[in-house]
Amino acid sequence: MVSRRNIIFRAGAALLAGGLLTLRSRRAVAAEVFEVTHTDAEWKQRLSATQYAILRQEGTERPFSSPLDHEKRAGTFFCAGCNLALFSSRNKFDSGTGWPSFWQPLPNAVATRDDTTLGMRRTEVHCRRCGGHLGHVFNDGPKPTGLRYCMNGAVLKFKPEV
Repeated sequence: MVSRRNIIFRAGAALLAGGLLTLRSRRAVAAEVFEVTHTDAEWKQRLSATQYAILRQEGTERPFSSPLDHEKRAGTFFCAGCNLALFSSRNKFDSGTGWPSFWQPLPNAVATRDDTTLGMRRTEVHCRRCGGHLGHVFNDGPKPTGLRYCMNGAVLKFKPEV
């Protein structure tokens, strides 16, 4: 049985992949001050084209395209922009949406803001240290928080425990 959530995600992802949806401007983010800052040219040099499109332009990777969606080892997920530890593998779960999902971030790792693009109200999640766009958080996750932090795997780096 296909859930309503999966239908909505797949339709939105298809529109994004086809270039039919535009993403909001980073003007609202520009007013915020972060610990790690770089010029736009420096960000482009430091990040891959995909990472830049997601972290700095609030893009979204195609669902089911990130190997981190299936990562099962114990370890920590870090921001590709500034290397801040964001999520523990202990809080990761398979949401079936095609993006790495977590029910809770690490303390003092992420911040959120309202996102009203695409004709809906969502909560954007960004790295609290560099301001990079990571994904969105939804209220349909598992216990104990009931939250689903739906992250773009392309902007996460995984470091396994040794």
